[in-house]
Amino acid sequence: MEEFEEFDDFRDKQSTIGEDGSRVWVYSKKPKGKLYNYRKITSFVLLAVLFAIPFIKVHGDPLLLFNVLERKFIIFGVMFYPQDFHLFVLSMIAFIVFVVLFTVIFGRIFCGWICPQTVFMEFLYRPIEYWIEGNNSQQRKLDQSALDFNKIWRKGLKHSIFYLISFVSAHFFLAYITGIDYVIEIISDGPSTHWTGFIGILLFSAVHYFVFAKLREQVCIIICPYGRLQGVLLDRNSIVISYDYKRGEPRGKYNPLENRESNGKGDCVECGSCQAVCPTGIDIRNGTQLECINCTACIDACDTVMERVHKPKGLIRYASERSIADKTKLKFNVRILFYSVVLSGLLILITFLFSIRTDIESTILRQKGTMFQEYDSLHYSNIYMIQVINKTRNTMQVDLELDKPDGVIQIIGGPLVVKKGEVGEAQFLVLIKKSDLKSSNTEVEFKVLSAGKEMDEIESTFVGPNGLDNAHKKSERDHGEGR
Repeated sequence: MEEFEEFDDFRDKQSTIGEDGSRVWVYSKKPKGKLYNYRKITSFVLLAVLFAIPFIKVHGDPLLLFNVLERKFIIFGVMFYPQDFHLFVLSMIAFIVFVVLFTVIFGRIFCGWICPQTVFMEFLYRPIEYWIEGNNSQQRKLDQSALDFNKIWRKGLKHSIFYLISFVSAHFFLAYITGIDYVIEIISDGPSTHWTGFIGILLFSAVHYFVFAKLREQVCIIICPYGRLQGVLLDRNSIVISYDYKRGEPRGKYNPLENRESNGKGDCVECGSCQAVCPTGIDIRNGTQLECINCTACIDACDTVMERVHKPKGLIRYASERSIADKTKLKFNVRILFYSVVLSGLLILITFLFSIRTDIESTILRQKGTMFQEYDSLHYSNIYMIQVINKTRNTMQVDLELDKPDGVIQIIGGPLVVKKGEVGEAQFLVLIKKSDLKSSNTEVEFKVLSAGKEMDEIESTFVGPNGLDNAHKKSERDHGEGR
């Protein structure tokens, strides 16, 4: 029992927090290997895409834009407005369900391969740190050394480059909010004419620098909710980075003259390489842990050692706990099936809503506080207000047509012209013959047109004199008696 408690002690504390509550700095060894090279290629592609997208435009607009301040969003060239908020909410719900389903099956593979925190930290900031300060042992020695010229210039150069990267990155992240044209304008005009944008860049640069220079793995362990969510979602069938304890235990130091099998030893040679390269400072041999981001550094390190001691690779590999314990393959359970059905349903619903999404959003209301007017001896008139949101990329002229009953529309102030992405408003009169009004509230239907094409259809009411209802009934009664 005492031996088990000692082995399970790692679950009672975090690897980056000391017994006195202080931060334990992680000096991870520079990783290398096949999977690390694959991750490097993936990360460089993602970084290239991240920094290239702001310059890509579709019909003069950014490919991606998340302008929260003006509530304007462009996703892969499609413009969205506050009226499309339901599509955004449903898309986010579908994304969350996808993350849940993906985590149930594949664990935190997103964290190790695609997450911006990992991409920036492991393939941009940390390589610079290795280049300036050396490997993990040299970094630890430098931090523990006295403040001298060597330490000052190395630390100064490293943090200067760190902040420069953060400062440049801030410009690109701002481009996703305001567009690259505004960012170029800030740079060319100088901060004196764009104080708000310049202060925003400075603040984001400071936060970005602090995250990658100081917080580092604490973001994954403490701040990011996905790591906490992992503990709820994973089960024995989830594919995570796992240590094959069936093959590796009991552990023992490597002796080339020893027959490990005859001495009852497993393949783990207690070299500590898997722990040395871990960016969050854990020992993967203890099992799945909150801090593990599935970065595969331990797999590469262990495979290198296994080659050196002439043992098969894969002592640490992508596997489920069940596959290691029972030697079985991944099986689809009820939970995976349920998430798949829900996700498929959401995707079908979102696709349908996108397909019926109109190019304009129009509203027609009768002018508040107004009643009917006797336009002439033959017509009554009502005043209406139309509001049109142009979701297209072209300026459009909006025309109106009265579908029923017969009548005439007169737009006040000339044609309604709405520029792309803007809201246009206009007042107009509706004239209906007195003889066509059978009630004090008559239903009317408007067609909203642009270039002769019907864009929308809206129902409203036309108000007439209160006596029309009784007059209409009397006319029908008299007509019946006359027959």
